[in-house]
Amino acid sequence: MRRRTIAIDQLDELVTDRQPERAPSEGPTSRQESSWGADSATPRLRTEFEFELPRGYVDSDGQVHRHGRMRLATARDELRPQIDLRVKENPGYLSVVLLSQVITRLGSVPEVHAGVVEQMYATDIAFLQDFYRRINSEGHTRAGVACPSCGAAFEVDLAGGRLGES
Repeated sequence: MRRRTIAIDQLDELVTDRQPERAPSEGPTSRQESSWGADSATPRLRTEFEFELPRGYVDSDGQVHRHGRMRLATARDELRPQIDLRVKENPGYLSVVLLSQVITRLGSVPEVHAGVVEQMYATDIAFLQDFYRRINSEGHTRAGVACPSCGAAFEVDLAGGRLGES
């Protein structure tokens, strides 16, 4: 196997060079539409997850954005921050860069970038880090909890929603 060194701006070219051409009759091409099996009865792989921030991102106009969507991370998403100069200067910035890559929507914010994530409240960042870990390692957004009063065990969906909804 031949190795070569490439710069970060060449990653997109490398991926497109290695992807095979698909004929129109071969079916869906997006990751969101790909299925696990060949037949239509097989469940589709879920690649995006809705969430609701505990506090919300406040934009420059004072509008609060709480609802968003995060996609599953790829190896590239986890590797890109490693070569980011901001991360090299401050390793704590890694989660800001990583979250800005995988959050696909946040309210009506036109583009989620590192500057947007930087302006989020610490409670929202902690929520997003846990949400990221859950969807990428466990594949779901549910967490097992126990009632502090009676000790009854039940599951909650960390993606958001109103209290008491199932």
